Amino acid sequence: MAYVTIDGNKYEKELIDLATHHTTGQGEGKLSKDEVKELFESAHDGPGVTEIEKATLAYIRQTYEFTDAAAADFDAAFAKL
Repeated sequence: MAYVTIDGNKYEKELIDLATHHTTGQGEGKLSKDEVKELFESAHDGPGVTEIEKATLAYIRQTYEFTDAAAADFDAAFAKL
């Protein structure tokens, strides 16, 4: 597992890269419902979601822009972790 440190905090690089990929290039620059689903599928890649994965998802929620529907899906999925 690769990690990245941002402002002194350790995050999962794969999740950060995935969010960045989905918000750069073509498109509106916001995470969509399908992209949120992909983020949570990536976080569930092992026997459970680790504390670093949870912290990374929280960082993504605070840092990246979401469509309204994607934000609602993200918040609901995050509450279940």
